[in-house]
Amino acid sequence: MRKLLILLAASTAISACTTNDDTADQSLNTVEVAVAEPEPQPAAPARPSPQIGTFGFDVAGMDRAVDPGDNFHLFASGNWLRTTDIPADRSNYGMFTMLDDLSSSRTRTIVEEAARTPGTRMGDFYASFMDEAVIEAAGIRPLQPMLGEIKAISTRADFAATLGRLMRQGVTGPFGGYINSDDRVPTEMRVRLVQSGLGLPDRDYYTGAQFAAQRTAYQDYLTQLLTLAGEPNAAARARAVMAFEAGLAATHWTRVENRDDERAYNKWTPAQLARTAPGFDWTRFMTEAGISGESQILVSQPSAFTGSARLVSRTPVAVLRDYAMLRTIDGFAPYLSSNFVNTHFAFHGTQLNGTPENQPRWKRGVTLVTGAIPDEVSREYVQRYFPPETKAAADQLVRNVIAAMDARLANLAWMAPETRQAARAKLAAFTPKIGYPDTWRDYSSVQVSRTNLIQNVMNANAFEYDRNLAKLGRPVDRSEWFMTPMTVNAYANPVWNEIVFPAAILQPPFFDPNADPAVNYGGIAAVIGHEISHHFDDQGSRYDQTGALREWWTAQDRERFNAMTAQLVAQYDEYEPLPGHRVQGALTLGENIADLAGLTVAYDAYRLALGGQEAPVIDGFTGDQRFYLGWAQVWRREYREPNLISRLTTDPHSPSEQRVFVVRNLDPWYAAYQVQPNERLFLAPERRVRIW
Repeated sequence: MRKLLILLAASTAISACTTNDDTADQSLNTVEVAVAEPEPQPAAPARPSPQIGTFGFDVAGMDRAVDPGDNFHLFASGNWLRTTDIPADRSNYGMFTMLDDLSSSRTRTIVEEAARTPGTRMGDFYASFMDEAVIEAAGIRPLQPMLGEIKAISTRADFAATLGRLMRQGVTGPFGGYINSDDRVPTEMRVRLVQSGLGLPDRDYYTGAQFAAQRTAYQDYLTQLLTLAGEPNAAARARAVMAFEAGLAATHWTRVENRDDERAYNKWTPAQLARTAPGFDWTRFMTEAGISGESQILVSQPSAFTGSARLVSRTPVAVLRDYAMLRTIDGFAPYLSSNFVNTHFAFHGTQLNGTPENQPRWKRGVTLVTGAIPDEVSREYVQRYFPPETKAAADQLVRNVIAAMDARLANLAWMAPETRQAARAKLAAFTPKIGYPDTWRDYSSVQVSRTNLIQNVMNANAFEYDRNLAKLGRPVDRSEWFMTPMTVNAYANPVWNEIVFPAAILQPPFFDPNADPAVNYGGIAAVIGHEISHHFDDQGSRYDQTGALREWWTAQDRERFNAMTAQLVAQYDEYEPLPGHRVQGALTLGENIADLAGLTVAYDAYRLALGGQEAPVIDGFTGDQRFYLGWAQVWRREYREPNLISRLTTDPHSPSEQRVFVVRNLDPWYAAYQVQPNERLFLAPERRVRIW
C-alpha cells in the first residue's frame, strides 16, 4: 500500500431535513355534519435528538466575537479551544482523540471480560500485560535470548543476518520492508524495501539547529537504555551509535521526495541491489528475512540504500552491534519492567511530544492486544457497537458522494475528454469498504501465555510477519483491511483502487443519523470526499482504474493540474502556526488537495440531497452556514508545542486550523458568511484554487 492516508470518512442517510407540523388545520372537526368520530391515532414517535447540540453542532464551542472571515476556525471553535484542556496522557486532543478514547473504553470492556476467563487468547494476552508484579520481577530477562544473539555479532555479515531475523520481530535497521501489490502490476505481490533505522522522528532532527535539544535528549536516552541493560561504557557507546544514525540520516530522502511514487518505484533483481548498494551482505540479510527466493524486489530510495550500505561497510562492528541492541531494546521497552517503560516514555512521550504522563496501563494494554490479534477483538467490537443500519446508511452516503464526484468529473473543463472519460471509469471501479472486513483472520496458531508478556508479543509479531510473507506468489487478496474497525481514521489505497472507512469513525461529531444533514455533509461526507479524491491527487492520479502506476493523463492535463496545485503549495507555505515553524506546502500537498476536493464534492452532494429546496434556518444558521460549521467542528484540536513542531516537520497533513482554512477557496463559503475583501481569510476570486 502506498500509504495509509491519515484522514477519515463515512456517513449518514441522505435525506433532506423535514419538519412535523403539529398545527395542521383541524377545521373539519368543527363542521356541523353527521360524520363518525375518527378513531384516535397514536402520536408519531418523537425524532431522537442529535448527540451534540440541537442540530449536531456544538454551538457553545463557538466564539461569535471572531469574524468568520478573519478566522473561521476560531469563529467555529474558539470557546472550545479556550475551555478544553489536553489530557495529561495526550500530546494533542481533539475530535479524533475523543473518539479514540471512546473506542478504547469500549474495547477495554471486551478484553477485560475475556480476561476473567483464563484460556481465551485476547483475555490472556491482556492479563499478561496487566500483571505488573510478574513483569517487574522479570526485568530485562525475557529479552536476553534475543540480546544474546545480537551480542554474538562478530562480522558485518553477522550484522546483516541478524537484521534479517530482527525484521520478524518488527525491529528494523537501516533497511526496512513490507509486502504489497506491485505498483505497476497490482495483481502481483512484491517485497518493497525502504530506508529505515532512525530513532529520531526524521532526518532533519539530526542536523537542524532547532532540534539540538532533542539530539542531546536522544543521546542521553540511548545511554540510559544501555545502562539499564547492564552494559558498561554506556555514554561512549551511545555517542557512537548516535553518530552512526546521523550518517544514515544524511543519506535519507526527504519527506517531500518520498511522496514521489514514480521516483520511488525501482524494480531490481537481488544482483542489481548488491551492485547498487555494495558493502552490505544482502544475501545473508534476505535469507534470514525469508525473502531470498524473490527474483525482483522494489526499492524505494536507491541513493539512500547506496549511502547506507557504504556507511555500514565503514562502521566498526562493535558500533553496529550496539546499534542493533539499542533498536531492539527501544522497540520492546514498553513491555519490560517500569524502569524501561518510564525511560522510554520520558523520551518518546515527553521530550519529543510534550506529553506529561503516560497513558493508563489499561489503555496501553488495549492498544497492544488490538494491535497484536486485531480481528479477535474487532469481531466482538462490531457485534456490540456497529449496528447494520449504521453500515447501510454509510454505504448509501458513500454512493451519493461518489455520484457527486462523478458529476464534477463529467463537467471538468480543464481536462481533456479522453482523460475525463478514463477518470470516470476509475471512479466507477472503486471498491468502498465500510465498517469492517467481510471475513475475520484466524489467530489460533498464536500461542499466548498469561505470565509471559514478551513471548506473547514476539509470537504475535512472528505470526504477522509470516502471514505477510505467505502472500508472495499467491493471488492478491483485495478483501484485506489495513485498519481495525476500532480505528478512528480512514484511508485510500490507490494500488487497489479502494477507499476504507472503519466503524469507529462513523460516529458524532463526524456522523450522527439524528443530526441536521448539513452538519453530516460538512463533516463525514467531506471526509469521504477527501478519501475519494486521494485517488485523483498529485500521486493518486498516477494510478489507473486497475491500480497500476502509469501516466494516463495527457501532458497538457498534467501541466494544467500542476499549475493549480502549485498555487495550493504557495498558499499553505504562507501559514506559520508557530513562530519559525511553517506548514510545508509541498509535504502536505496531497492532503490539502483532498481537503479542497472533499469539501467541494460534499457541498454538491448536500445541495443535491435538498432536492432543489432551501434548507430551513435552524437556531439562526442557514443550511450552508451549518454545512461549513460541520467541517470546522471535526477539526477541533489542540496541540502541545513539541507535538505540533514534530507534525510540521514530518506529517503530510496540515494542522487542524489550516485544514479549516481550506474554506477560503470555496465560493459558497463567501456567500454563506458574507466574507468581505478586508477580512484576513479573503482571497480574490482569481486567487481561489479550484481543481475538481
